[in-house]
Amino acid sequence: MELFIVELARYVIILVFGIYTFYAYRAFASKDRARQNRVFAVQRTLTVLLHTVMSLLLIMENMTLVYIFLWLAELAFYFIFIKIYQVCYKGLSKLVLNNMMLCMMVGFIILGRLSYSYAIHQLVLASIAMVLCIFVPFFIERFSILERLGWQYALAGILFLLLVFVIGVEKWGSKNWISIGGVSIQPSEFVKILYVFFISSLLAKSTRFKHIVLISGVAAVHVIILVVEKDLGAALIYFVTYVMVLYVATMNVAYLGAGLGGGALAAVVAYRLFAHVRTRVLAWQDPWGTIENEGYQVARSLFAIGTGGFIGMGLGKGLPSSVPVVESDFVFSAISEELGGVFAICLILVYLSSYIMFVNIAMKMKKQFYKLTAFGLSVVFIFQVFLCVGGVTKFIPSTGVTLPLISYGGSSIMTTIMIFSIIQGMYVLNGREEESLEEERKSEGKRKREGKRRARNRG
Repeated sequence: MELFIVELARYVIILVFGIYTFYAYRAFASKDRARQNRVFAVQRTLTVLLHTVMSLLLIMENMTLVYIFLWLAELAFYFIFIKIYQVCYKGLSKLVLNNMMLCMMVGFIILGRLSYSYAIHQLVLASIAMVLCIFVPFFIERFSILERLGWQYALAGILFLLLVFVIGVEKWGSKNWISIGGVSIQPSEFVKILYVFFISSLLAKSTRFKHIVLISGVAAVHVIILVVEKDLGAALIYFVTYVMVLYVATMNVAYLGAGLGGGALAAVVAYRLFAHVRTRVLAWQDPWGTIENEGYQVARSLFAIGTGGFIGMGLGKGLPSSVPVVESDFVFSAISEELGGVFAICLILVYLSSYIMFVNIAMKMKKQFYKLTAFGLSVVFIFQVFLCVGGVTKFIPSTGVTLPLISYGGSSIMTTIMIFSIIQGMYVLNGREEESLEEERKSEGKRKREGKRRARNRG
């Protein structure tokens, strides 16, 4: 009977997630607000159903009260913050909110499958992040000075990155963590936001060549620090984000070409200078030939993905722990093994729909600073997805970055929630400004009509 339930659940999970993904794109096709709201309501029902089915599988697999507690706690997290978020972010993008919450719920499940302690830790930190982000609209609306602190953002970011050379600890070959009171923090995750604020603020002020050279030099300092720390994934994210934001700010193809050319040259130099870069390239080129050493992690990841096939082995029926660091950098292989390739593809499509919405939000911004910031944060988000999935599937060399909102790690999930919230906050503020302008236009039109009526009456 248990085998029948697990087998049936595999298809139910794929079907439910497939329908959710369909609606994630169906929302773009309709301009009718009432119809869109119905789509978003269906998405939320599907999210709860998906989470419940997967939670029941974990409860059946482990037969302990802690998984019942996790199920109820995660549902409480979902309903409480869905409600609070909509109250604090009036006029928000419901699609972005739904996608963010769905990815976190999937993350809780897959981490709970690996270890209930992972899920509890992730749930606590996600709750803290959501509480903190309740105040984002307040700060964005009341502190216009935010767009004038370009160099201050750069200084704060560089100093925070340099902390690892003073109180840093090494994990998995990279010295990019600091430990304070037993709590480990990855500075590069939080500095990503300051970095985007820095380049957006200064490029919004001026795109003169001399100004761009100066900004590029300071941006390069960030990247060089990360390379020295051996945090190659973060260095790539910072570099690509700057090139893309610079292109959008100037619409100059020459800058884009120069950035890509410079990036290619830097990659060659890094390959020749750093042994750890050569190790990752070797593992990417031939993981099976180096399976005993450099290629072990990538080879195990590919084996897990291949074993899962299209519909997966079933939640709790795979061997995800055979992949090193599966809870963070390689969580996508665990998802593919137990939930299947179709589920994994739908997850990528959900990420992509969030990115499309981010870009749409950026395009609607009136202020250049907000426009560049929203776009820059969207690049940070989607390029991180690309690096994580690409490294796990051997599409590119592994760079050691996490899967947003799903991988285990407080720094990662808190930063990603902040990215979503900042974009939402700017979207809400932009909507209020548009409503205010529309009301002013209506009032002006009303005054003009009233003046004409009075003029006719006097005549």
